[in-house]
Amino acid sequence: MADDDTLRFYADNATTYAQHRTSASGGALDRFLAALPAGGRVLELGCGNGMDAERMLALGFDVDATDGTPGLVVEAQKRIGQRARVMRFEDLDAESDYDGVWASASLLHVPAAGLPQVLGSIRRALRPGGTFVASFKAGSGEGRDRLGRYYNYPSAARLGADYRAGGWSDLTLETTMGSGFDALPTEWLWMTARR
Repeated sequence: MADDDTLRFYADNATTYAQHRTSASGGALDRFLAALPAGGRVLELGCGNGMDAERMLALGFDVDATDGTPGLVVEAQKRIGQRARVMRFEDLDAESDYDGVWASASLLHVPAAGLPQVLGSIRRALRPGGTFVASFKAGSGEGRDRLGRYYNYPSAARLGADYRAGGWSDLTLETTMGSGFDALPTEWLWMTARR
């Protein structure tokens, strides 16, 4: 399910990509952590340089930081030690292991047709009542950016429909403006859901 060209981009640019991001996710991450039990177990999908995992660990959470690119896992390990590991989204097979799942700007690389399957795996990995937060670049359809990375560009309606069809509850969608590694203005969709 992983897109080889996208994985290759991150493999070839792991160090530069890791140096680009200089602060944790801020308000969205804080709200996510506030919804979890103290010291709760968190799965991070797409940990990148480990900055969000570092913040979660500093606040006492038990973090399983993962990324599909070995080079980015190495970058995360520089920041948080051996607490990061290589795992692709489609390899998630945990059952009721986590209080929360954090996927900041990572699931946007899952082919649109495969997103419901990945959402199902995430739901199974959460304990009952667990919280899941993911961010996506808003849009419609699928395509590649100028750097060659694959993106699914969901509308708010399509994203909500995918989550509801997967049995998620308490959906909350927040829209923010920002940018990414490509430095282009970006409308971000932050979806929060409960198992």
